[in-house]
Amino acid sequence: MRNLVLMMQLKAMNKVNSVKEALKNKSGEGFVDTAVKILMSVVIGALVLGGLYLLFKDTVLPTLTQRIKDMFNFKG
Repeated sequence: MRNLVLMMQLKAMNKVNSVKEALKNKSGEGFVDTAVKILMSVVIGALVLGGLYLLFKDTVLPTLTQRIKDMFNFKG
């Protein structure tokens, strides 16, 4: 019985130490970093698509234009 209690105490102390180490760990990405990366990629993609429209002076993705028009002219 005493050995069982000692084993449980050791397991609990090991778990507490691993949680403490995980909380002390400063590495990893934060949510703000990921959000900024996603926002930057969306803005850069929009700029590239806008540049293509200006460069070719025509619709680059004609099916996309038609789908957007159909989406806003939805008659239910």
